[in-house]
Amino acid sequence: MKATASSVLGRPVFDKAWPGILSELVKARLTSLVLLSTSAGFYMGATGPLDFVLLINCLAGTGLLAGGAAALNQYWDQDADARMQRTSHRPLPSNHLQPELALLIGVLGTGLGLLGLGWGVNAAACWLGAITWAVYLLIYTPLKRVTPLNTVVGAIPGALPPLIGWTAARGFLSSEGWTLFAVQFLWQVPHFLAIAWLYRKDYARAGFVMLPAVDPTGRRTSCCAEWFALSLVPVGLVPFWLGQAGWVYAIGSLGCGLWLWGRAWKFARERTEFYARRLFYGSLLYLPAVWLLMIWDKVGW
Repeated sequence: MKATASSVLGRPVFDKAWPGILSELVKARLTSLVLLSTSAGFYMGATGPLDFVLLINCLAGTGLLAGGAAALNQYWDQDADARMQRTSHRPLPSNHLQPELALLIGVLGTGLGLLGLGWGVNAAACWLGAITWAVYLLIYTPLKRVTPLNTVVGAIPGALPPLIGWTAARGFLSSEGWTLFAVQFLWQVPHFLAIAWLYRKDYARAGFVMLPAVDPTGRRTSCCAEWFALSLVPVGLVPFWLGQAGWVYAIGSLGCGLWLWGRAWKFARERTEFYARRLFYGSLLYLPAVWLLMIWDKVGW
């Protein structure tokens, strides 16, 4: 039994438990953020009593799909991950998991996720899930080695989960659902550019062409982060203008948006790791706060 486990997992096998290995392979923390956004989109799109069975099916399908994509992404990027300090601990470069098993988990997660969305939710949500997976793996992942525009492209699949949730609840796309997409799309750019600046040497070592790699002074990186953060201020108010949420959300969203923009503004002026880190942590607080405000102040709930 031990020999079998060792041959499947690779070496070393006993200093890291299975739950931790799988959690890192499917990027559990990132997947949990995906599920939070999906839940928010579902709740905002729901009319009448909440269909908990439909919600569970949606979250299960989306979670499996996100986890499968994360596993396949690590399978694809295992050599680059081994060259980066921040990712060298992942299951494949640390030799805690064999690539073939990671590939199998990724394929199974993807297939079960799409099946769950198509069979347990609706066709529109399934198609959005498939588009999310395809753009993330087939376009964004290879673009990381080609152009700094990969960040903007990667923000597209990262912003689709709330739209998947909305479409799961409504059964169709609508302008209200796209506003949720827009908020998360704009949020992702300053969030990731802060990471890219903090780990710019790591990304360069791995061969990833992030914006800081072609912007050694950080001027373009920080200005881009500031512009997208500033754009969040008016776009964050669109759900209020469309009648999706009330005044509590409007005031809270405005405050959160100005607060995040203030951090991006300071990063653009100083361009130090301290202010990049402040922007990163600020972005981690911004998104859950905005979703919770929107859920709390949903009109007609």
